[in-house]
Amino acid sequence: MIREIYKNIGNFVFIILLQVLILNNIEFSGFINPYLYILFILLLPFETPKWILLLVSFILGLTIDIFSNTLGLHAFATVAIAYIRPYVLKIFAPREGYEAGMRPGLSSFGWEWTLKYFFIIVFIHHFILFFTETFKFQMFFPTLLRVILSTLFTVILIILSQLLTQKR
Repeated sequence: MIREIYKNIGNFVFIILLQVLILNNIEFSGFINPYLYILFILLLPFETPKWILLLVSFILGLTIDIFSNTLGLHAFATVAIAYIRPYVLKIFAPREGYEAGMRPGLSSFGWEWTLKYFFIIVFIHHFILFFTETFKFQMFFPTLLRVILSTLFTVILIILSQLLTQKR
């Protein structure tokens, strides 16, 4: 149990540093922004209590906001996906339910389940983040294009990270 907590804290720090030092400096033609940091929320165990999920998501988003100078946008988007995550997981739950100690991911559930789960959560995150940032109806279609392209790029990065860290 304590070992798992230390592992999660290490992952938390690593993913924040990766996002802030490298990925925040990547932007392709103003339409593609990779936000790999939400991988931390996506991969938390199924039985994580909702209050811990919301608290950790808020801290994660607020930390990214502090380094990105975005005034709570990331905190809002991460708390929103943390709130929605249990409902999305319930939709995709196998008939026998999830086993205790399991984490979402390629190694546990295969390609189809994982891609659907990642796409839905990442799309919701990006939709909330970019539309809250823009907050103009005139920019609806450019913002929607940005959401779609950034979602695709982020999911590709998440899948690559899953493939690189997957246990053989």
